[in-house]
Amino acid sequence: MTFNLIALQAAASGAAAPAAGADPAAGSGMMNLLMIVGLIAIFYFFMIRPQQKKQKEIRKFRESLEKGKRVITAGGIIGKIVSLEDRWILLEIADGVRIRIDKGSVYEFNDSFDSSEVRNKEA
Repeated sequence: MTFNLIALQAAASGAAAPAAGADPAAGSGMMNLLMIVGLIAIFYFFMIRPQQKKQKEIRKFRESLEKGKRVITAGGIIGKIVSLEDRWILLEIADGVRIRIDKGSVYEFNDSFDSSEVRNKEA
């Protein structure tokens, strides 16, 4: 008896299809596809592309490093480059205090921040 009701419902739903042959779900499928493509485009232009541009600028900066240039490390240590190797940098952070750091953890130092201003505020 239950089987007959299910079969009857299936037959009725097939008979209720539009006579024109147009499938209403086809239009919504195209809209879903357009939404996915739109979201991918938004992610590319607002997230991926700016990040690639920034990475390119950082790579260009690291290739242009030279002796005597002031830099800041990823940990916030400011110093002057004493020597460069393929992967390492010898950085002087105070008179006679030198540290060896990875080249990948060095960023451009903005000269608008002067550590003497901090010293004056502390005194």
